Amino acid sequence: MDAANYLRLILALGAVLALIAVFAVLLRRYGPAAGLAVRRKGDKRLNVVEVMALDARRRLVLVRRDGVEHLLLLGIGEDRVVETGIIPPGDFKAALDRQEQAGSAP
Repeated sequence: MDAANYLRLILALGAVLALIAVFAVLLRRYGPAAGLAVRRKGDKRLNVVEVMALDARRRLVLVRRDGVEHLLLLGIGEDRVVETGIIPPGDFKAALDRQEQAGSAP
């Protein structure tokens, strides 16, 4: 191979890399997640509280969304909601007080 072939190879490689970069920028700007609102780090609504492996295939996952916890059983090929609407331990007293006030209201 002579110098002209090497130059052509390097230019072709540069053109391909430039096209990949352009497509990456376009996908980032106009891709599927373009319309989603980005939340600040402290503004999370969804948290994984705890994960427990039951065996090699299944896990129990405790997820908190908007201050309410949900227990999920995740496995290969099937996922189930075990319990929903769990009150976190720190909020239990406040929830109990609210329920008593609602029950005692006329």
